[in-house]
Amino acid sequence: MIYGVKAVRVEYAHEKKIRARNKTWYRVAHWPIWIWVFFLAPGPLTFSLFAHGGSWRNLVWLIIVMAGTGLAGLAGNLPGVEPRPYILRFCEDRPNPLYRRVCYTFAWNALITFTVLNFTGLIIAVITNRWYLRQIYAYGYVPLCACVLMLGMFGVLPRVRRSTKGEGTERRYFYGSVWSVTIAQTILLFLWKILPRGHAADVAKLSGFVVCLAAAGLVAALGFLPRTRPILPGELMVAD
Repeated sequence: MIYGVKAVRVEYAHEKKIRARNKTWYRVAHWPIWIWVFFLAPGPLTFSLFAHGGSWRNLVWLIIVMAGTGLAGLAGNLPGVEPRPYILRFCEDRPNPLYRRVCYTFAWNALITFTVLNFTGLIIAVITNRWYLRQIYAYGYVPLCACVLMLGMFGVLPRVRRSTKGEGTERRYFYGSVWSVTIAQTILLFLWKILPRGHAADVAKLSGFVVCLAAAGLVAALGFLPRTRPILPGELMVAD
């Protein structure tokens, strides 16, 4: 089907299976996602984890996050961990609950902030032949994180708006970003571990990161990755 100017795979709301309740395994499977999202929130601490290994501070923060998200999940206040799906009818103008807006705002922070800072560090390393990633995280993480949180607070980001009316297309922007960033960051971490230090290696890291980010983004934009197809108007839908 032709969607806009490109051949994009789509889904129709009336073709999606409707469930009245979320199964226990489904709810439990979503919990680690939000553990990871909030565990990444203190950027410099996360940078220290990947650069130098874990510390007691990482462990303490992990315990706090697990306790907080666990209690929220038991109360049904985590996306995907609710006893029953919140969104069933496509294009329905329903209020977007505060817990969804907060969770997806921090998820966007993990996607945007770490990608921008790592990309900046790679560019500087290639240009200057020196690494300043620790300084970049120390001075750049908080301002950039604050900007993303502000965008979330004002409902600018997809899935963080005050209404769920655009969920059918907003979800694909979110999951497309998740796929692209996760693949690119994983490849970058792999290259970071196996390549020796040097300018040629820095160029390879930057190239691999950009290529993976662009390729995964294109595949997601065309709807070939899970949950990246736009859901066109129909009867009912379940949005995860």
